[in-house]
Amino acid sequence: MTDATTQIKDTVTSNDVVLFMKGTKDAPQCGFSSRVAGVLNFMGVDFTDVNVLADEGIRQGIKDYSDWPTIPQLYVKGEFVGGCDIVTEMTLSGELDQLFDKEGVAYSKEAADKIREANG
Repeated sequence: MTDATTQIKDTVTSNDVVLFMKGTKDAPQCGFSSRVAGVLNFMGVDFTDVNVLADEGIRQGIKDYSDWPTIPQLYVKGEFVGGCDIVTEMTLSGELDQLFDKEGVAYSKEAADKIREANG
């Protein structure tokens, strides 16, 4: 395993929710990262953000690790969930709520419902 792969594995296994993104949760650097971070922030999810722009090894390493070509990438309890489109669909369908419930991740059900109402 490369150093980047080891670092990625350690990050996703030692944090309940991790978002590999362009920028940070407070200052996203692309629209897709902004959308996913915005959903998680709005729902009150405590998540770890990893800025792939700060480290080229991580930027490429996460794509190899997940076998997924795009960023952002969301992990919950060490498992890859998906990118922006998948997270958006899961949020709107309620599947993200179910995943958080199943994995014991705290979030605001009320906020999740507001997202669905606004996009219904």
